[in-house]
Amino acid sequence: MTTRILLADDQDSVRIGFRLILDAQPDMEVVGEAADGLETLALAHELRPDVVLADVRMPGLDGLEVTRRLAGPDAAAPVRVIVVTTFDLDEYVHGALRHGACGFLLKRSGPTLLVEAVRAAMAGDALISPSVTVRLLRHLRHPAGVRGEQPTGVRGEQSTEVWGEQPTEPLTEREREVAELVAQGMTNAEIAAELVISAGTAKTHIANIQRKLAVRNRVGIAAWVWDTRHPG
Repeated sequence: MTTRILLADDQDSVRIGFRLILDAQPDMEVVGEAADGLETLALAHELRPDVVLADVRMPGLDGLEVTRRLAGPDAAAPVRVIVVTTFDLDEYVHGALRHGACGFLLKRSGPTLLVEAVRAAMAGDALISPSVTVRLLRHLRHPAGVRGEQPTGVRGEQSTEVWGEQPTEPLTEREREVAELVAQGMTNAEIAAELVISAGTAKTHIANIQRKLAVRNRVGIAAWVWDTRHPG
């Protein structure tokens, strides 16, 4: 199955670069490009892409408002949106996730992370650039004054996950190693290289960790690691 992608960025050079990376994947196809927020909404409704890659700063409507309209709780037919930006600002990260984004990448993250973010979105996961992960988790530890509860989920629904609790089944030593690397923001391929295992084995470990911790994605794993390092 081919993943159909819409690119939304006001810079031609960025769209060209992303298209070259994504169209080179055997299971991905860029089906449209938009240079502003209003055009993004129109093309998203017309083309019905599987994933939208949206820049934060665009004319007309910014990427956060585009995300809210396409992926937020009030969206009639939600679309997976990955926010991609040059600007590493907390307000952008939190706004993107609050509005329903299923990924947040810095443009300097590189082609490997871009491709993995699209695949993660299609798998119902959320991938966030490594450089913002730890800072994000500091904010997520005590949302709304309640320790351990995750804020509104990436699809806009209320999550019941609890972070920082003991797993229902103990993690193996290798699973703890994988969890630590996930918390550092490593991709499956990077984890595999670090531990000298296959990417498939890394993926299996991550799935087992999510099951044991009762979390839905890598952000939940990273949050659990953060809370076990910094209890209280």
